[in-house]
Amino acid sequence: MRSTPGLTPLIGIVNVGVMIVAAVVLLVYPLGGDDEPTTGQVAAPSPQPSPTATPSREPQRASAESARRVRANELGMVPVLMYHRILPKPIASIDRTPSQLRRELERLAKGGYVPITAAQYASGAIDVPAGAHPVVLSFDDGHPSHFALGPDGAPKPDTVVGVLYDVAARYPGFRPVATFWINKYPFGLRDRERQAQAVRWLVEHGFEVANHTYSHPDLWRLRTKKVSEAIVRGERLVTSLGAPPSYTFALPYGSRPKKRSAARKGKWDGTSYAYHAVFMAGSEPSISPYAKAFDPYNIPRIQSNGKKGECRRWCSEYWLGWLDKHPDRRYTSDGDPTRVSMPRRFQGKIQAKLREAMIVY
Repeated sequence: MRSTPGLTPLIGIVNVGVMIVAAVVLLVYPLGGDDEPTTGQVAAPSPQPSPTATPSREPQRASAESARRVRANELGMVPVLMYHRILPKPIASIDRTPSQLRRELERLAKGGYVPITAAQYASGAIDVPAGAHPVVLSFDDGHPSHFALGPDGAPKPDTVVGVLYDVAARYPGFRPVATFWINKYPFGLRDRERQAQAVRWLVEHGFEVANHTYSHPDLWRLRTKKVSEAIVRGERLVTSLGAPPSYTFALPYGSRPKKRSAARKGKWDGTSYAYHAVFMAGSEPSISPYAKAFDPYNIPRIQSNGKKGECRRWCSEYWLGWLDKHPDRRYTSDGDPTRVSMPRRFQGKIQAKLREAMIVY
């Protein structure tokens, strides 16, 4: 995907800005100590099973006629939205309030977007109804505002998961799923059994829980061995709490290590890791995983925010509006997960291995 005119020079600035803000937040609100599990071998996993993210529905066989009818374009852009803390009174510019989160989710639901996980997007396992648009909702750091269970065993209504379920209940077809990239105290919990209870609940309900390193360091500042240590310690935590081995990995601060390949594969203390996708910090919509230009190890995300200041041209309010104004550039599903449909002018951009599955109109 080519950036819109004038945007490309901003991308580096955007990532630096996100890194600085996040660094200040973590200095004020540190993550805590260094205790962590020490066992487990991390291999290259398959996409996480998702019992509720893709509800059963009648399979639809796409054709050129049906694809044209819904204006399908499965080589279009997919917004991967990036959230951090959800607070009644935001402290940092990257924070959002519960009402802001709710309004954005309602906007997505009304606009025909259907949430999928980061793993489903990156692996190409996109199964949404014909005419709908996939969106990835990603939440960094495992903050207490993301998830908590009430006395009744249900998600607390003022958490991310609680809001997701409420919006999904009022907008049929809007799936209550998201990706949570966690650090050493998932959802603010210190007790290991409570951590495991939270992670198991999320995985069993179709959410993706994956690695964001153990202590959230700036990987650029670390030697390669320390990069691998930070990632392995985080991955050991994820799997020890009952989540599958992480299919995806999100860079803390969006900061790449000097040896870029160390973000996706490596080894430390007898444990290896090999991720299938690496996600960065904000800037622009992501391209289709079926496109030739798709780079699974450099996937951009869009910071959830308004259109003030630096966000005027690169946060979620701007980009969702841009996609509304350019529907031909947005990923629109044909409803058939076995085919890849698109207008004829896009057919040269599909990966060669997918040409047999291609439908053009």
